[in-house]
Amino acid sequence: MKRSLTLAMLLALSLAPAARAANEADYKAAYAAAETASKEAAGMRNQWTVTVSALAAAKKAGDGGDFDRAIAAAKEAEALAKASTFQATSEKEAWKAMEIR
Repeated sequence: MKRSLTLAMLLALSLAPAARAANEADYKAAYAAAETASKEAAGMRNQWTVTVSALAAAKKAGDGGDFDRAIAAAKEAEALAKASTFQATSEKEAWKAMEIR
């Protein structure tokens, strides 16, 4: 329950709307952060497919010049990647608490 709440809060905070119009530099920074987080999750062998989809949507929107949508998708991808990293880290030891029957 606590883990689910943490993940939900992480996603909600990262998807908050921006106060100004986005530009290409903002998009590139957001995309780079998302890509870095995604690579970290992949390195832990816990990259979620929805993260890859969100990165692809960000790239497509950025290539089309829709930087507001591109940044939103990149931030979603980053949040998903961080959540998958959190999951991998927390469950690395959590299995020990399971009772074997």
